[in-house]
Amino acid sequence: MGISEIAPSAMAPPAARYAHATLSSDTTRTLRTSGVVPVAPDGTVPDDIGEQARTVWVNLGLILAEAGMTVADVASIVTYVVAGPALADDLASVMAVRDEMFAGHRAASTLVTVPALARPEWRVEISLVACR
Repeated sequence: MGISEIAPSAMAPPAARYAHATLSSDTTRTLRTSGVVPVAPDGTVPDDIGEQARTVWVNLGLILAEAGMTVADVASIVTYVVAGPALADDLASVMAVRDEMFAGHRAASTLVTVPALARPEWRVEISLVACR
């Protein structure tokens, strides 16, 4: 019951801490978020991309809690990161925050670099699917 990782032994392991796929079984509720952006409750947006990622995950945590869920219910995520001159460092920061927030949980994960998001100050946006 719930979410389980699918890890075919004939495939190479994932490139980071995520699952190639997840299977949701015997779930009765599914949450799908829009892309959640790094805007704090007071309307501010942090300058640092790691702090932006943390703000996004705090916002996602609020959505999950409102739905009666936690990160353990997350089946998949899609992360969009604005490609910039320090892309490798930016990606490492974003993934480190994801790993911290997931505390060992693994979900299917797609990370996409993009030239821009809807507002120029936004450098990361994340959507997810959670099942319980």
